[in-house]
Amino acid sequence: MVAPALRFLVADPLDGVQVFVRRLLEGYGFDPQRIHCCAGSNEALQVGLAQAPDFLLTDWFGGASPTGLQLVEQLRARNRELRVGFLSFQVTPEIEAAAAGVGSRFLLKKPFDAAHLKREIQRGFEYLAATQPETMARVNRETQGRLDPRQRRIELSPLPAPLRVGESVRWDGKPYQVTAVVMRRGEQLAQLSGAASLVPSHKLQRSA
Repeated sequence: MVAPALRFLVADPLDGVQVFVRRLLEGYGFDPQRIHCCAGSNEALQVGLAQAPDFLLTDWFGGASPTGLQLVEQLRARNRELRVGFLSFQVTPEIEAAAAGVGSRFLLKKPFDAAHLKREIQRGFEYLAATQPETMARVNRETQGRLDPRQRRIELSPLPAPLRVGESVRWDGKPYQVTAVVMRRGEQLAQLSGAASLVPSHKLQRSA
């Protein structure tokens, strides 16, 4: 029996973080419909309790309810195998100890650039390969080996290029032109000429 596709939950108040992580994961080959992005910790808790994610990347949410730490603890009650990474503007020895105490694979200080986040995610998958080979096998199936640690270095896929207004695409086999691009919960949506509703970018095929 084939295991279900892995689920990812990204909880961060910054739209840019949500957008970047979503594009990064889509670039690896993970199912876009299994990547959920939330701006607040309470919304993330509700989504997490309903979806039971396998991976959580969350802001520390130090002044929120729940905090990022509480979010992890409550979601762990739903999925004991939850893998976690934290993002925070403030990093202190106390925060580092608390993050390590819930098994966080990294605590990345904001602001950071794309290279820093890629590097931490790469290290996280390398650790996963060494400690949970069955889960890493699922990762390799879903990414077609892009994150296979048996390579000399894990291959980091380029980010999917954002859609542009005026770009030609195909949807359900028909040609369209992009007339507007919006972001919602870290997901890129396109308004197409002649289409009544916004269409997620992962459902579109770029014209050659």
